[in-house]
Parts: sequence; C-alpha cells; structure tokens
Amino acid sequence: MLAEQSYAGHTSVHDAETAANLGLAGAPIEGPTHFSQFDPLLASLWGGRWFSHGCLSAHFQTMVVEGEEVQATVTSPGPGSTAVRIDAAKADGTPVLTGTASIDGDTTATELAPRLIRSQGSPPERLHVLDRISVGQRGPGDETITVAFGDDFGEMYPFSLADKLAAITEPLDWYRPGAETPWGGPVVPIEMLSVLTNAGSRHAGFVARQPSIGLFIDLEVRLLGSPVLVDHTYRIDREVVALGESRRTESYWTLTTMSDEATGGPTAQVLLHQGVFKDSYPDYPSPTS
Repeated sequence: MLAEQSYAGHTSVHDAETAANLGLAGAPIEGPTHFSQFDPLLASLWGGRWFSHGCLSAHFQTMVVEGEEVQATVTSPGPGSTAVRIDAAKADGTPVLTGTASIDGDTTATELAPRLIRSQGSPPERLHVLDRISVGQRGPGDETITVAFGDDFGEMYPFSLADKLAAITEPLDWYRPGAETPWGGPVVPIEMLSVLTNAGSRHAGFVARQPSIGLFIDLEVRLLGSPVLVDHTYRIDREVVALGESRRTESYWTLTTMSDEATGGPTAQVLLHQGVFKDSYPDYPSPTS
C-alpha cells in the first residue's frame, strides 16, 4: 500500500527500485501492518478492553515483502495475566518481530522500555543525516488530525482508511462504517495509529537531511482508556526523546500523544523509533573520515 509513498521529492524504501538500490531483497510492507494480526488474539484474551486499554510494543527484526506469509503468536504466562509475549515469523521460521502486549497499564516493562533507556544512556557522538534533530525537540503544538473513511493521508501515506480496510490482514467488524461499539462508533485499527501520528511529522520540523531513505525499527502503541475513533478530531503533541546510531542507520525516537480535541483528554501514545539508511545519503562519511 506504500508503493507510491514519497517524501522530500523522492520515493521511499517501499518502492521496489529504491529497495533494490539499498541491497534489500524486495520492497517491504510497512511494519505496523503486523499489529493487526495480533488484535484478534489479544481480544480473545482481554475482550473489548484491548481496544481501549491495550499496549503493543514491538521490535522489528526482518522486513517482509508483499505475498509472504507471516504467523503471529501470543504467549501468556497463565490465566488472568495482563502482560504477554508476542512474536511473528515467516513460514520458514525467520523472525519478523518480537515484543510485548499488555492492558490496564500493567507495570511489566514493555519491549521498548529497555531499548529506549539504552539509547538515552549512550547518545551518538555525531550525526550526519539527523543532525538537525535534537532530544527535547517538540512539534508546533497546533497539529490536529480527523480520521474519515474516505480521506487520503497524503504523500507519506497515499491511501485512505477505506483502502486499508479493504486490504487489512485481519478485518474486524468494529472497524467498519456503521459499526456499533461500546464507544459509539467505528474504531480506528491500532496499526493505523502510527499513520495518524507520523503523517504530518515532517511539517513539525522532524526532518532528516535529504535525499535519505527511512525505516521503522521499533514501535509501541498505548491506548489510554478509549480507542481512537473515526470522525473524531485529535490534537497531536510530539517530542524527540532519544537519538541513536548503528552500523547501517542513524535513528531517533519520538513520543507522540493523541488527545481528543473535544474533551482535551489524552487518548493514545505512540513511541516510534525510526532510522535512516546511511547508504541512502550521498557522500556519507566513511568510518575513517
């Protein structure tokens, strides 16, 4: 669904030619797509509270291309547990993601909690592509988004919620137009919350030097008492909470809060760790430079 994605005037890693130029086996699907595979499993454990009080925290391990089969697994320590392990793997056993899921603010550490602490404790000495982004940097504070079934999300996400629901891995009735839910209307799928919070991030000043190609490394979505609902308007508040670096990437962590504009109350938080491929930035300094 992101084959036509573009930003800063160029294609993304989800374009086949761009992926090939980076040495990837194919153009990957978007990682959060797998979150929808867990919704039926977690709802079977925790019922409707999963959609209002759930937290899914995942580290992406291997990219997946369209057409590959992926199986999601939830491992519970026992009846009544409010925190479980989650995993997803390809048909040949290759791990796709690993993480945790919980409800009701379970105090068990999420998958990303220690990863974020490590990044905050060992910041990179120097960045070349993300040098314009700094820890503590915030968005403008006046961002809002309203989710409607037919509206396109822009060049970063060139599809609508209706398009997503036509192709979603695990369709649920609560996502559909006219759905009768405990909250009075259709629920936005949890996998879509990264779309809602990331679609306008570049206008907020969280911008890598260009041309460069990005990817998702880690993602955590936490609901704070209510689902995100269709046809509701939400305020977006974002902050950079860490910077990182690996052999192939420079990266940054963003914590974004969605608040219901009508009540002012926070509805969801999205913790996203995203990187840029060093090889995608022209004349990136060699390690000895």
